[in-house]
This record gives sequence, C-alpha cells and structure tokens, in this order.
Amino acid sequence: MPIIDPERLESIITSALEDFYKRRLDSIDKLKLNDVLKRKNPYLYRAIGYTKANDIVEELLSAYIISSDEGMFGGAFFEKVALESCEGHESGNDSIDIEIHSESTVKAIAVKSGPSVFNSQSKKRQDQAFQKFFKILSKVQKQFDPIVGYCYGNKKSSKTKYIFKELAGQVFWEELTGDSEFYLKLINLMGDKPQEHYPVFREAYGATVNLFLGEFIKEFCFDDGRIDWEKLVKFNSGRKIEKSTKKKKSAAKKKTTREKTKKK
Repeated sequence: MPIIDPERLESIITSALEDFYKRRLDSIDKLKLNDVLKRKNPYLYRAIGYTKANDIVEELLSAYIISSDEGMFGGAFFEKVALESCEGHESGNDSIDIEIHSESTVKAIAVKSGPSVFNSQSKKRQDQAFQKFFKILSKVQKQFDPIVGYCYGNKKSSKTKYIFKELAGQVFWEELTGDSEFYLKLINLMGDKPQEHYPVFREAYGATVNLFLGEFIKEFCFDDGRIDWEKLVKFNSGRKIEKSTKKKKSAAKKKTTREKTKKK
C-alpha cells in the first residue's frame, strides 16, 4: 500500500476543512432560538444562578456548537479524509463507508469519530449491517474483514460477540493508509487553515448571539430586565395543546357562531 503524497494529503485536508466550516456556517445561520431553548434545561440555568439574559444565550449557543461540531466534523472531515487517503471506494451498503477490495480480501470499514459515541445499541446495528454485507459477499469467496474505525482515541483489542474489530487513532489510520505517522500528519498539515476560516465563523456567531439576545429579552424578560423564569419554563415544559383539540375547539366555535347568526 503506497503512502499518500504529502501535497495530495494537504489538498484533501484543505478541502475537508472548507466543507466543515461551510457546514458550521450553514448550521448557525439556520438556527432558531426557540428550537435550542426547547432542548435545554431551564431549571439548571436557574439553579446555576444565571441572572443575565446574555449568559443564557451564550451558554445555549456554546453548548449547541460543541454538540453539533463533533458530528459535522466526523462527516465533513474524517470521513472525507479516510475515503480519499486509502485505496478503497465509497460503499453503497447501509452503515458502511468504505470498501477495499484485494485479490483475497474485502475490507468493509465504518468510520466513526471517537470511541465514546458508539454505544451497545449502535454496535448491534453495525454488526447487523456487516452481517448483511457478508451474505452478499458469500459468493465471492474472499476473506471478509469488517472494521469499525475510530479517528481519534484508543481502543483496547478484545474478543467481542460482534464480527467486526475496532481500531482507534494511530492504529486505525495505519491500517487504512499503511502510514504509521498518518495520524500526526493530519494535525500538522492543517497548518494555518483553521485561522483563515475562524474570523468568518466568529462574525456569524456574534451576529447570532446579538439576534438571540434581542429575541430572548423580548420574549422571556420582564420590563425591568429580570428573567421571567416562569414564562421560560412554561415554554420549555408546559403541556402542549394537541392540534386535533385545537381544530375541534375551532370547529365548535364556528358552529356556535353560525347557530347564533341563524337565530338572529
């Protein structure tokens, strides 16, 4: 397996970072304050002692960015780099990202960001996907090598009830590319590119903070500036009226109005 040329790898990394930052900008541009508020814990914010709307808005956005970045980075950066740095091709099979075919072996690889995001239920579904692909390959009569690859972290090698093996960090990248130093090249070849993208994102982030702050003060603060915690909790956790109930009430109201009109 030939080791990838540094210039080509740098080009792949540059393209992957551009895709990642584009996704970040698209995500924050489409974000709505109410959507974020519905998913957060207002009791926790009250218990922490937040008194400023700005603190809550900053915390909401910061938590959202941290959570969404992990998933976006995995898809935009890790998966792209993994696919373009190996001798395989993109798989058309469910839950499998890369296939590498040789004369005697078929490697099926599922690319994951890190070990902590892959729980027992996920492993079970992944195993089923590999089993399904194995049945398709049964007529080919080649050795089947299913791999779950974690792009960072460490993973202990151990026997499991699943048919796939798990590789992480340096071990995974070396298995994929044949280069024991690949995992270090990934970080080094980023160079100054993140700093080139960061100012644009930071400007969009600041604009969103300002927008959300205005909306939050308008909707969830008293006239004197204090946070209306009761209104915030009602929005977040209050009983929602079913649409069907609303329609029934509306229809009943219209019927009553018609009846009153006829009597007149």
